[in-house]
Amino acid sequence: MPESDNTAKGQLIVDVTSALGLIPVKGATVRISYTSSPENTIEEIATDESGQTERLTLPAPPVEWSLEPNEERPYAEYDIAVTAPGYETVHVSGSELLADELSIQNITMNPIEEPDEVRDDVVIGPHTLYYDYPPKIPEEEIKPIDESGEIVLSRVVIPEYIVVHDGSPNDASAPDYYVPYKDYIKNVASCEIYATWPEASLYANILAIMSFTLNRVFTEWYRNDGKNFTITSSTAYDQKWIYGRNIYENISVLVDSIFNNYLSRPGVKQPILTSYCDGVRVNCSGLQQWGSKYLADEGYSAIEILRYYYGNDMFINSTTYVSGVPSSYPGYNLDIGAQGAKVMQLQEQINRISQNYPAIPRVTADGIYGPGTKEAVEVFQSVFLLPVTGIVDYATWYAISDIYVGVSRIAELS
Repeated sequence: MPESDNTAKGQLIVDVTSALGLIPVKGATVRISYTSSPENTIEEIATDESGQTERLTLPAPPVEWSLEPNEERPYAEYDIAVTAPGYETVHVSGSELLADELSIQNITMNPIEEPDEVRDDVVIGPHTLYYDYPPKIPEEEIKPIDESGEIVLSRVVIPEYIVVHDGSPNDASAPDYYVPYKDYIKNVASCEIYATWPEASLYANILAIMSFTLNRVFTEWYRNDGKNFTITSSTAYDQKWIYGRNIYENISVLVDSIFNNYLSRPGVKQPILTSYCDGVRVNCSGLQQWGSKYLADEGYSAIEILRYYYGNDMFINSTTYVSGVPSSYPGYNLDIGAQGAKVMQLQEQINRISQNYPAIPRVTADGIYGPGTKEAVEVFQSVFLLPVTGIVDYATWYAISDIYVGVSRIAELS
């Protein structure tokens, strides 16, 4: 697609961290070019103390191209090259930018003892709604769990990591990646649907993606077949995941708010293995992605969209069991005036995070949620691209927990 078709604008943030853990890479040089002409830099910028660039406004195709099935590619493709002293150069090809949306391109840099020309290349493949990937092989939505030797969990648990086999199940040469659960869902959603769609359709599709994933987790589907992974990146068997791809802010915020949800039917313990397809190139018996967008245009809610495709006995369930976090959400928002052990824990976690992210001010760990704690929460939310409210809601509580665990682990290993 020629750059002359990029008549609209989107936004991009590049977030750079060390492969050693959640250590922001300050002062990294970020060069951006069109994928079609990677030798011509159109933006060059340095990362701040949180390892992030400022929001860059860049050309993108008209938003209308992503609101209807279109032979024209509805997103612009950018190459991003990142260099920093002491790190291998990272080059990302094909980072996707949609009109009117904020794209977040996460970059992980591998330290080296002496800088040289070593380069880590990431190639982002095309979006599933634009490219013909293999259609999903049909499966039953509820897996039998009474077979001899079948391993299933006793309850639905949000895993800390998903092990993604980046290929078909029997491709022994394909690499496996350990991916945090929420990051996996954000990646898949950014691969499978356009962030420009109405929120109700995004919500419905993300629920289908999460339920499919948690069914694979709950039934230990691949591990029962002797595999060492949770799920694959093959659209024929599972759902699309692309190593190193960008995600979108609105999808990220929504996943953070509902990540413990999944779809259920009455009397069935396991999350439903939800069938879905684009409904244009491929048809299926489950949710049709383009159709969900049109239903949202007509005012359907997420649950109404889901029941339109899966039937009226489908409902949204949730679990309180979240792996890998120091303490579960207290069940209510923390704001000015809140007091107690949960507030003190929050303050201690923020202080530890601020060691890696000094833009976040340290607070007095006294168990009282005062103006200083509120300000620190606001800065945390700003750095990690959450809605800036100064209130610790469900999404912020678990975001703080995730970052705290990340920075603490690297400290333990050092």
